[in-house]
Amino acid sequence: MLTTAYRPEIAQVGAITLGTPNLEKSLVFFRDLLGMEVTYQTEDVAYLRAYMELVHHSLILRRSSEAIVDTYSFRVKRPEDVELFNQVLQDKEVETLELPAGHEVGRGTAIRFIWPHAGHPIELYYDIDKPQAPEELRSKLPSNSSKRRGLGVRRIDHFNVQAKPGDMNAAEAWIRETLGFKRREFINIPEMKTIVASWMSVTPQVHDLALVANPFEKAAQLHHVAFNLENHSDLLVAADVLKDHDVQFDIGPGKHGIGQALYLYVRDPGSGHRVELYAGGYWILDPDFEAIEWTPATVKDGLTWFGDPLEMGTDNSMAHTTNSAGLRTANQLIG
Repeated sequence: MLTTAYRPEIAQVGAITLGTPNLEKSLVFFRDLLGMEVTYQTEDVAYLRAYMELVHHSLILRRSSEAIVDTYSFRVKRPEDVELFNQVLQDKEVETLELPAGHEVGRGTAIRFIWPHAGHPIELYYDIDKPQAPEELRSKLPSNSSKRRGLGVRRIDHFNVQAKPGDMNAAEAWIRETLGFKRREFINIPEMKTIVASWMSVTPQVHDLALVANPFEKAAQLHHVAFNLENHSDLLVAADVLKDHDVQFDIGPGKHGIGQALYLYVRDPGSGHRVELYAGGYWILDPDFEAIEWTPATVKDGLTWFGDPLEMGTDNSMAHTTNSAGLRTANQLIG
């Protein structure tokens, strides 16, 4: 009989924790305009989820003097996978911090570490509460956590993060080999044997995580966090509504060739963090799917199939730094 050691796996994108200098403005954007439900709130922090998310939260907003990213979280497939990943990381000599249940409201034990070669803080967890919405917000559909409100974002979709160009190959290889992300589409410079961008997933989506080279030699940068809308019409309505509320547009609406989804990039008015609204796209169901390669000569259609072309410039590639403390002490994290 063939037996193999069980390998821990990532199940899905979990949540992002964003620092915002103006929590009130950020709440107006995510809660009132995008229609997310606040599941827990204090004076300095708010936990939110989209209307098709049954778990406690996919977004944490923390009051902060700077617009930072505190952590990117992923949910693992089994409770024991948290400890198994902890062992994998220790075997690779990656420093980890074990976080107790309740470190984040509604969530169980977790581990935090810094993604080698990329610099991003990542947390892995399994246990998370699934609270019912207040009766006045509760949907009659049991697959929805709340009634659809505002622009109706359905769920968190993906993270797009950046690394230094010279670290791209190592950072992408590490996340694939260690956490099991599969490369789905990528931009390659063949003569230099260098990955410029990679769209990777652990689900049938084209990407749960994208890694892109930062053109200004910066590490640990967020390009955007994406939230999913049901269809193309919803995205066009979102553009109309957000424009009328003076929300800053970066680019869009348009359609990516890579992933084949409609996009709209806007800024959270409270923090300046870039948020992509994302609708459509294709799913990968073939077990023998081969990653699609793009080159600088062909990638124009990949980045923008139609709409204003995506351009890299000082503002358009702006991304906020992560918390420079990295692996803070347990007392600091819990406090």
